[in-house]
Amino acid sequence: MPKDLSIDVSGMTKRFGQLTAVDHIDLQVRRGEIHGFLGPNGSGKTTFIRMLCGLLRPDEGEGVCLGHNVITDSESIKRQVGYMTQRFSFYEDLSIVENLDFVARMYGVKNRRQVVAQSIDNLGLSKRRNQLAGQLSGGWKQRLALAACMIHDPKLLLLDEPTAGVDPKARREFWDQIHLLASRGLTFLIATHYMDEAEQCHRLAYISGGKLLAHGAVEEVIGAAHLTTWSVSGPDLAALATRLRERPGVTQAAAFGTILHVSGVDAGALEQGIAPFRKPPHEWRQVEPSLEDVFIQLMDQAPSNSSP
Repeated sequence: MPKDLSIDVSGMTKRFGQLTAVDHIDLQVRRGEIHGFLGPNGSGKTTFIRMLCGLLRPDEGEGVCLGHNVITDSESIKRQVGYMTQRFSFYEDLSIVENLDFVARMYGVKNRRQVVAQSIDNLGLSKRRNQLAGQLSGGWKQRLALAACMIHDPKLLLLDEPTAGVDPKARREFWDQIHLLASRGLTFLIATHYMDEAEQCHRLAYISGGKLLAHGAVEEVIGAAHLTTWSVSGPDLAALATRLRERPGVTQAAAFGTILHVSGVDAGALEQGIAPFRKPPHEWRQVEPSLEDVFIQLMDQAPSNSSP
């Protein structure tokens, strides 16, 4: 594996009975990179993350994570990876400091008390160190979970929808912390549903139906979709969208606040399809497709699937 890669895997596959949850995925993640991992619910993101950190054994595939073989050396990977699950998974009847001390004991952290105290200070938890975890808001629980998965000084953090259910201010503060840690060399693979978070990542991978459909920097993912998009403003946009979705050349018509985005993969066919509607009282303007336009397109094109 090249020295600048934290993750370098190919053909990663996991089946549950007749369901192929992850279907021959190749992925490379550079050291110090914030790599977004996107896809609809049931797309296979969590299954893939669990294979990377050694909690699930792949049925097929090969590669390395942090220089260790993902098939034969999962125990070594576990010691160098921090995994933050979708749901808060710490003891709600223990305080912040007690939870972190417990996790540090499990990892056999040297100078445990000093490390726990430093972790609490680094993530701004000092004033709440003795507060019970069950009394914390979503944002503070998130900070505790991040502190816990970093207590053993990992080189890679796998975060599975870490900001779900957290208010916008806490989300912003969380991402400020992520960028600070990445600037110090820590690598992140972060599953998220939020487009504003995806746009903060250095590179993205989009998975649906267990298959990797798009991969690259934001501008590369948008460019590879070959999508043409028009912005529409005016009255009764919901009714207009319904009519437009029936037109040839129109692959999606999606509301974005007070405007409508109308897109297609064939620019000529799209222009012909919308031509009868490009008149007052609606105002039409061609725009650059957004990342959300692209992901809606990918979701519409992907086969349905449901996985853990």
